[in-house]
Amino acid sequence: MKEKNVLVTGAAGQISYSLLPRLISGETFGPNRKVNLKLVEIPPVLDKLQGTVLELEDCGFSNCGSIISTSEINEAAEDCDWALLVGSIPRGITINGKKIEERGDLLHVNGGIFTDQGNAIGTKGKEDAKILVVGNPANTNALIGKSNSNNNSQLWMAMTALDANRAKAQISIKTNRPIEDIKRMTIWGNHSPTMYPDLDNASIDGKSVSEIINDSNWIENDFLVRVQQRGKEIIDARGASSAASAANAAIDTVKNVENDTKEGTWFSAAVASDGSYGIPEGLIFGYPLRTENGKVEIVQDLELNDYARAKIEITTNELLEEKEEVKDLIALSLIHI
Repeated sequence: MKEKNVLVTGAAGQISYSLLPRLISGETFGPNRKVNLKLVEIPPVLDKLQGTVLELEDCGFSNCGSIISTSEINEAAEDCDWALLVGSIPRGITINGKKIEERGDLLHVNGGIFTDQGNAIGTKGKEDAKILVVGNPANTNALIGKSNSNNNSQLWMAMTALDANRAKAQISIKTNRPIEDIKRMTIWGNHSPTMYPDLDNASIDGKSVSEIINDSNWIENDFLVRVQQRGKEIIDARGASSAASAANAAIDTVKNVENDTKEGTWFSAAVASDGSYGIPEGLIFGYPLRTENGKVEIVQDLELNDYARAKIEITTNELLEEKEEVKDLIALSLIHI
């Protein structure tokens, strides 16, 4: 049985608790792949992580290979095919007596983590490794990681599938159509409240979702706000960030990258811009994507009206501002993107 080596950071957290079993069950990589897990946590949490490892063993999945727990990212990155970077410092935590509240502080604290992770994965991971950043602020964390990897053959992504799934859920409720009927959902830009879920290019039975709904007031003032603020809504309701839905979105992204995309559709994730749709090159930006023959490419030539372009400009500017905040953490070759 062929093997996949999968690195997961933040492995003792709530997202990983939902994520890890699905990585080794045969669901994500298929029934003919043995999955070796390389689980990373900070030293104070390694004992807790061991409890998760025991549970993974007790699941008895035939696709489960070896499981390594460590606090050393260089050890975990060795020969990894995939890296799911779930761990990050949340807003509100106190570090060295200072409460991390401002977005700039959050960017710098997490940025320091992703410089080391990027370097380790770039140096020790497989040349064709795929990296999905889940930990927020995901796009800029991915930019920092990619720039410090010094390895352009690896694919660095930030997760926008959670936003896409949230958008499809709201459309399903509005139209009374099953989730699987909703195709071509694109999340443009940042995984933040500025991201733009595109209903003009999303489709049901080949027809634009915005045309089917035919209610611009609902789209602009209810749908858009609901999707952009869904993370906050969940935190307010359950007292904690999204976990099961975030894990599910990570699994969706891995599947979409591992398998060729069905004709006539696409999926959403953030990748390094090549200048498509006028986005500055190098920014990790949410795009419509397709996988073909194992290669992920940006879908080209979608029509964007003035409203969509204005929203995309807002999220682009936010990402440029974030890049400026962490320019000291970005490899010199990328500072001027």
